[in-house]
Amino acid sequence: MHYPWQHDDWQRLAAEFARLPNAWLFTGPAGIGKSEFAHQVAQALLCEAPGAGHHACGQCQACHWFAAGNHPDYRHLAPAQDEEDDDGKEGKASKRKLPVIKIDGVRAVIEFAHLSSHRGGRRVVVVEPAESLNPAAANALLKVLEEPPADVVFLLVSGAPQRLLPTIKSRCRQFPLTAPQPAVALAWLQQQGVDGAEAELAFHGGMPIFEHDAELATLRRDFVQALTQPALASLLAAVEKLDRHKLPLALPLQWLGKWLHDLASLKLAGSLRYYPAMHDAQQRLLPRLDIHKLMACQRELNALVPFGQHTLVTRLQLEALLMHYIKAFSNKAA
Repeated sequence: MHYPWQHDDWQRLAAEFARLPNAWLFTGPAGIGKSEFAHQVAQALLCEAPGAGHHACGQCQACHWFAAGNHPDYRHLAPAQDEEDDDGKEGKASKRKLPVIKIDGVRAVIEFAHLSSHRGGRRVVVVEPAESLNPAAANALLKVLEEPPADVVFLLVSGAPQRLLPTIKSRCRQFPLTAPQPAVALAWLQQQGVDGAEAELAFHGGMPIFEHDAELATLRRDFVQALTQPALASLLAAVEKLDRHKLPLALPLQWLGKWLHDLASLKLAGSLRYYPAMHDAQQRLLPRLDIHKLMACQRELNALVPFGQHTLVTRLQLEALLMHYIKAFSNKAA
């Protein structure tokens, strides 16, 4: 079933089953369950005995095949993955998605879309994230959306629909998904047994769907605690600790980037978003903070983002970046 905050979204969608589009475009911020929602829709479209509200029955042969990942009338198109490492945990493996969906993948699903259905019903193609289509792949997909085969439904999932071709968006029925209310998101995380659910929810921008890793959360808390003391010795020790865990640069960049965001927000607007529990610690830093140098640190961080998956340069790059962070406090007296 879908997440608790998607009940109304499903009801809206079920009303559209009477007049199915050739393509839906599900949009919304990361972490609200767009992918899971699209897969629920795909299963419902393929189910041979749907129940009330067009929910998949979960019992028919089609549902069993879908659950096993081998339904013959279903295809899932996503960026290819590095097959050299089977460990999929964030920050602990070299496995990572390539930045784009290439035209070969689109050609394969176009060929699939023009085949006859194995079960005599619909065929369903999920494309996610749709904004990762490279230009050639996007144009190829556009052609099949302009002249879609009968009984084929495309489900596009996008967290950045502004990056899609306007012509692709115009060929889809757009369906924005609802973000959960904070209390609903927090209650769901607590039901899942997530340690420090309130802090984790804040760190992820109020969006509850993320891969929780208790070890990484502890490393993040220790690193952020070191940022409250912008001194060379404590920050170098924090970097050394991260280096022992062989994390990709992307993770500490994300942690530091959100810390810089909160410092600037507290300085300029008096509010925090990602680390609300650190309000007092950040408040103590403000008298020493040079906002212009903080922005310079942010620019240096942004320049490193494209190299976020390179593990070999993590320590040196992070140390250099933290030197800029220290400078943001070096010219003002406490």
